[in-house]
Amino acid sequence: MARKRLSPDDVRDRLAARPSSVPTSTLLRSFHAARAMLDGGRATLLGPGVDAGRVEAVVRSLGELKGVAMKVGQLVSYLDDGLPDEARAVLGVLQTWSQPTPFAQIEAVVRGDLGARAGPLCERLSRFPAASASIGQVHRARLPDGTLCAVKVRHPGIDHAIRADFRAAWGGLAVANLLLPGVDVGAAVAEAQAAFLEECDYGLEARRQKRFVELWANDPRLAIPHVFDEWCGPRVLTSRWHEGKSLDGLLGTSPPQDERDRLGETLYDFYVGSLYRFGLFNADPHPGNLLFHRGRAVILDHGCVRELPPKLVRGWAALSRGVRADDAAEVRLALIGLGAVDPGVGRAYDATRELLRAFYAPALEPGRRRVRTGLPRSMRELALGRRDLLRLHLPPRLLFLLRVRFGLYAVLARLGAEVDLHARETELAAGALAA
Repeated sequence: MARKRLSPDDVRDRLAARPSSVPTSTLLRSFHAARAMLDGGRATLLGPGVDAGRVEAVVRSLGELKGVAMKVGQLVSYLDDGLPDEARAVLGVLQTWSQPTPFAQIEAVVRGDLGARAGPLCERLSRFPAASASIGQVHRARLPDGTLCAVKVRHPGIDHAIRADFRAAWGGLAVANLLLPGVDVGAAVAEAQAAFLEECDYGLEARRQKRFVELWANDPRLAIPHVFDEWCGPRVLTSRWHEGKSLDGLLGTSPPQDERDRLGETLYDFYVGSLYRFGLFNADPHPGNLLFHRGRAVILDHGCVRELPPKLVRGWAALSRGVRADDAAEVRLALIGLGAVDPGVGRAYDATRELLRAFYAPALEPGRRRVRTGLPRSMRELALGRRDLLRLHLPPRLLFLLRVRFGLYAVLARLGAEVDLHARETELAAGALAA
């Protein structure tokens, strides 16, 4: 009998048809997480034959949990290039879909945040979400003047669920080990928890999104949705609706190479260039946060944004220059300036050098070339023997720089873009050093 093949669309439809509330107790969430690992786990996903039922069970369990667990599933779906394509595609459903919050609860949140203003918006709010993600879900609506908009509403209780995740050892350790081997685990967990909880503050996200709108307003290569302040609250973010194709949808049209290349350079300039030029960056470049429309990239989500002071931006630029030149003295000075421990020479420096060269790998060689991978194999090998890296005590605020780089590399690899990242990195870092 032929094996049943997994269909991402079917999995998404089954999730969408099963509205559920977010479990918030530590015990219940730990139980669901353990069940997800038993149902699937990486060993099952990488087995000789992908078990359709088990992979869907993993997606269903992580989607029900939302929060940290679902974000880890999202990361695995596009960073782990060892997954079979079939399993990767189904895990990729988590980039935009989980079991949605029932509409009655969504409407209650909107009315609770907007008060008397909520009536006209709720009347024009689609009862079925356009997407249901790890922190909130998006509903299509029209403002009273007819403007089409996206209303993002936080899942009720998701902030309590995230706190429960970080009370459980598995949650904190999974985040720390996945995002940055070589940092102090306790500090990394504290930084990750603060970042996840910030994503629950839609008022903060609205301010950050508006700032990105202003900073990139004159760049015709990308679009960031306009925020409608009067229709926003702590748990509600209303912005302009943008049409577009997902990354997979774009690739399904077989875009020409020059379009892939332009989009790849645009994404690099936004995710990496924002740090060098403005001192802040969006740290969540996963495919579910992107749309593509008429040659432009649309950046949808701005919940995970980090900001660095000018001194650290210059330090990061100096580190980039030192790694690209393979200059040990400059690398060591830059690390000290960033707050890390001097790795010295010998084995500790060799481990550090290998880590950093994996981090900057696509930008080390000049010339246009295709990014082949998201997470370099050398990075995985370093994660297995990180004793020397732990001695660096890298500041936890830098851990999200790892997430954005490897996440972006994975997207560029999937896009098939051929870009001279050495030239882009050199120009952007030089600008930061000259500022």
